[in-house]
Amino acid sequence: MFTNHHTVMVRLLAATAFCSTIAISPAFAATAPETAPTAPAAASEGDQLGDIVVTAEKRPQTAQKTPISISVLSGADLANRHVVSLADLTDGSIPSLKVAPFYSRNSALIVNIRGVGVLSDGNQPARDQGVGVYVNGVYLGRAQGLGTALFDIDSLEVLKGPQGTLFGRNTEGGAINITTKKPTGEFHANLLAGVGNFGSYKAEGHIDLPSVAGIALKIDGVVSRRDPLVKNTLTGASGFNAYDKRGVRVEALWKPTSDFSADYAFDTSYDASTSLYLQLLGLGTNKQAALGTVQATRADVANVGVPEQPSVGKVHGHELNLEYHPARNLTIKSITSYRALTQSQYDNGSAATTMSNSSGVFTNVAFSRYSLAQFRQNQFSQEFQAIGELGRLKYVAGALYYRENVQDNAQAFATNQFTDAAGSAYTILSLNYDAQRIDRASHVSTTSVGAFGQATYTPALLDDAIHVTGGLRWTRDAKHGQLFTVNGAAPKVFDVIGTRYLDAHWSRVDPMVNVLVDVSRDIHVYGKWSTGYKSGGANSRSLQYLAFNPETVSVFEAGLKTEFFNRHARFNVSAYAGTYKNVQVDFSGLYETIVGGTLTRSNRTTTETLNAPGTGGIHGVEADFKLTPVPHLTLGASYAYTYVRIPSTANPFPATAGGTVNNTPVPIYQTYTPKHGASGTIDYEVPLQGATIRAHLDGNYDSGFYANGNDVLYLGAGNPGNVYQPKGDSAFIVNGTLALADIDMGRGDARVTVSVWARNLFNEHHVFYRALSLTSGYNGFFNEARTFGGQVQVKF
Repeated sequence: MFTNHHTVMVRLLAATAFCSTIAISPAFAATAPETAPTAPAAASEGDQLGDIVVTAEKRPQTAQKTPISISVLSGADLANRHVVSLADLTDGSIPSLKVAPFYSRNSALIVNIRGVGVLSDGNQPARDQGVGVYVNGVYLGRAQGLGTALFDIDSLEVLKGPQGTLFGRNTEGGAINITTKKPTGEFHANLLAGVGNFGSYKAEGHIDLPSVAGIALKIDGVVSRRDPLVKNTLTGASGFNAYDKRGVRVEALWKPTSDFSADYAFDTSYDASTSLYLQLLGLGTNKQAALGTVQATRADVANVGVPEQPSVGKVHGHELNLEYHPARNLTIKSITSYRALTQSQYDNGSAATTMSNSSGVFTNVAFSRYSLAQFRQNQFSQEFQAIGELGRLKYVAGALYYRENVQDNAQAFATNQFTDAAGSAYTILSLNYDAQRIDRASHVSTTSVGAFGQATYTPALLDDAIHVTGGLRWTRDAKHGQLFTVNGAAPKVFDVIGTRYLDAHWSRVDPMVNVLVDVSRDIHVYGKWSTGYKSGGANSRSLQYLAFNPETVSVFEAGLKTEFFNRHARFNVSAYAGTYKNVQVDFSGLYETIVGGTLTRSNRTTTETLNAPGTGGIHGVEADFKLTPVPHLTLGASYAYTYVRIPSTANPFPATAGGTVNNTPVPIYQTYTPKHGASGTIDYEVPLQGATIRAHLDGNYDSGFYANGNDVLYLGAGNPGNVYQPKGDSAFIVNGTLALADIDMGRGDARVTVSVWARNLFNEHHVFYRALSLTSGYNGFFNEARTFGGQVQVKF
């Protein structure tokens, strides 16, 4: 029989031999600040780091023994950062996760993990994003609605890398798995109210009611509002970057027996926000109007007043979770959901970039483009899961049906007009929206069905130290759509006028293989291969409405999860590298055709989506470290290096010369992906008699990213006439919270917490979105100014 020392050595040798067979570069897996989400943390012993329980593999298990790269933010972590919605994660709290507002609709979010997810506009009816967002097991099909206020969050798990086997379609970059707190069946109240600068206020109420006839009821209500960060000088018009979010969630949990539960929830949310303010950062070749001033630093007042009103999103949904335990080691689950949303868009934030022309004469010249859109979606999903154990085999199997209907339309028109030649005075044009043409309109129905299975086998070797997992998922997607209108008219393709149709389907198999070795109780090594995809579709801004195929990733990952210093320190590392194929790439220009060898250029603008040829690649390094060096003090640090390569792709709207078409492939930049990201946290507690002082500080860095995938002008490799795509600034954002917490009120278990908070504590400013037009110049969005406030929380 081996001694303990010999056992550890054998496991180390086995792990080393296994990892040496995986041909990938060294890398590290980041894990955000952790507090137990789906189950209580183990009781802290001498300020040891507690266990984190996650459901990344559809069953509760500790994060350290889950063989994937995963980061977790608990409800307390989100509160420390004063996170109102997912939009507040733009600061980079999890370095390999990038969240950013969509250009015209900041309530619709762009979400990338490890540089994969969104390359361009994923907010259209027939397009999808490559990172799946789930709430209580329900997939949210649209980026619209992600900016709504969060309800009572238990945990937010970020699963990095393709999750195609267990989570399915549109998880090529990864998945965000959010769980809310469930009813307890006992009376509890958690009430919060606070105020801040820019006229902001926030209120929350979470009420647990005692069980009646075996039914536990929980009611959540949230309200959060903030005035504009940039003032609009037009009387009666809204300012820029304001929000008004509110919502209610009611959940009823019925447990008639210990083996069965039925959990029903209804939620409704309202999210009104105004567009970001696009600043003119530098001049182009055009002559500039007198009012079109360059604003090279973050503005708090727009240079002209324009019509502006909030874009309003309304979301509601029903969810029914059934859980049955027919045997001790078997759980059957049913997740049924129906959700619907409407989202309007009123974006007039780019006026500053529209006040130029080649002549320099501005009398009666219109400017300030108002972009309007109406978006509707509903979805139904049904998923069944079987989770169980058979001796040394743990398994999960299931099936999913998903149905979605989406429609949208869009308008764009000028709202302002100069009244003199210098462009120093202006008037407001008619705002009769109904009189403006519909520029774009489409409708799409999507049906997706899938079946999956995954099993982990632990052979009777090395004291059960090796765990081998294999999984497979089959999915079939079908999309049927119609493009009715393009640029105010029916589509016209090769002299054929009429509705363009999308009728396409794709089938896909996504496998996964994973080997985990428990080197010791506190050291775990794993190697994983997995695939994922983002669904195919069509571009509603195109003229031809041609289908493009799914894009795919195939990734090898190796990782090490460790705890040491008697569980006072934790260091997790992983490496990943893989292929990136059929990347969905956008190009915009005038619609061009060749008829009889002659190039014909329409006056209609269009955007076409192509699948990039060849094979691209993704790889990176991630690391996370957490330490409790002394009682009541916790330090954390994480880092991510991300590199994405997309094959050069021929522009379908190329420069032309002599009637010929130049099909030279052009470089493609991965967007919304900083190459370097890092985050550090400090949490400190000072126990007092009848209260606790708590302090939190986090600093978040990213190296900047591209917001557009194509160069401004590309004439060929090394050509001195090339004008390259500009990149956003690097950033370092600090957030903090200081609280006198859990003040004993001397009446039962009533506790009061008084706190102050700040986001962007040092008021750092940078341009996170930067673009260039040769004629109108540089433009960009600045990050948000410092916000701060105080709040009172009562629990009993």
